[in-house]
Amino acid sequence: MKAIIAGGGIGGLVTALCLHDAGIECCVYESVETIKPLGVGINLLPHAMRVLTELGLEPLIEESAVATSALVYANKFGQVYWSEARGKFAGYKWSQFSIHRGKLQMLLFDEVSKRLGKDKLLTGHHLENFATENDQVKASFSTAYGEVEVMGDLLIAADGIHSRVRHLLFPSEGEVIYSGNILYRGTSLMKPFLNGSSMVMIGHNRHKMVVYPIAKPGEDGLQLINWVGNLKEENLQLKARDWNRKADKNMLLEKYKGWNFDWLDVEEMIGRSEAIYEFPMSDRDPLPAWSFGKVTLLGDAAHPMYPIGSNGASQAILDAAFLATCLTENSSVETALKNYENERLTATSKVVLQNRKKGPDSIMDLMEERFPNGFEEHEIPVEDLSNIMDHYRQLAGFDKVSLNAR
Repeated sequence: MKAIIAGGGIGGLVTALCLHDAGIECCVYESVETIKPLGVGINLLPHAMRVLTELGLEPLIEESAVATSALVYANKFGQVYWSEARGKFAGYKWSQFSIHRGKLQMLLFDEVSKRLGKDKLLTGHHLENFATENDQVKASFSTAYGEVEVMGDLLIAADGIHSRVRHLLFPSEGEVIYSGNILYRGTSLMKPFLNGSSMVMIGHNRHKMVVYPIAKPGEDGLQLINWVGNLKEENLQLKARDWNRKADKNMLLEKYKGWNFDWLDVEEMIGRSEAIYEFPMSDRDPLPAWSFGKVTLLGDAAHPMYPIGSNGASQAILDAAFLATCLTENSSVETALKNYENERLTATSKVVLQNRKKGPDSIMDLMEERFPNGFEEHEIPVEDLSNIMDHYRQLAGFDKVSLNAR
């Protein structure tokens, strides 16, 4: 069996490693000419780290990442109302890691090159079309040297939120759906905050700041901090070309003026960023199907979701592992892809729709609505907050009891 993987992002690269580990031949075709360590921070939740640990990647990830010890929620005044342990600190068998997306992608790229061979990871290949011929899939790629046709037993589309394969399967779907929120992303070298390994969510869902470290402190005591500002901008019209556009630092400093707490100075953090990028928080509606004969979707091509609950990359990794399992347990590719779809489409659709409802971050709006001017400690509705957090863990597949029992 030979699999064609379109897309060399996190989902595509982990799929290649999972298939190789299962004894399935595959090759990754990435559209960009050179894979570079781009992006900012992401989180790998315990259910995703279970997959990566089984692939032998945990020691490599740990070298470049921070093992997240706590998730902390605070209001716009810096008052903390929710804190919970994460990963192994919470009793999971696997860690939760915060890492620079580019570092993770390069780590995966190197491992695919090492384990599968450099000839199994081809860049500069942009998928244009596919067709079924003689019980195989023919994928056509445009390159700098002309069109290249590749034959395989299945095609896995891991080509992102603007997936070419998804467009070919659902040509009338239209553009991505804009949430009305703009995300502003940056990184800053600064002194560690709280315990040096906490992820904090500050404010509410119309005016929010997410902050977490993505590297261990250096010899100078400074730590690389990833931050994401979320501002509601419903009347702003954005197009695809506006993604990852450089943002106005002075505008952000004005928006977050006064957010200076005894445990974190948000204004200083924004000021220390060399480059800040903006893009619209968008997703797509869940699809009725992912698999069509010998072709299927994976990761953001299948279920792009709002970056809420730290689930985007993690769900793509879960896709990869389950797809490999289905392919090893079924002699028919078509049956394997349908079994994969039946399990993962339902699971991820729930996460996509729950993230639209703000996911676990709905506790931020709950606190803002009830206590717009701050609160006293005895007023914190602990039971209500706990129910929201527990529900999301169950829905996203990383509640501790179920995950540790696997």
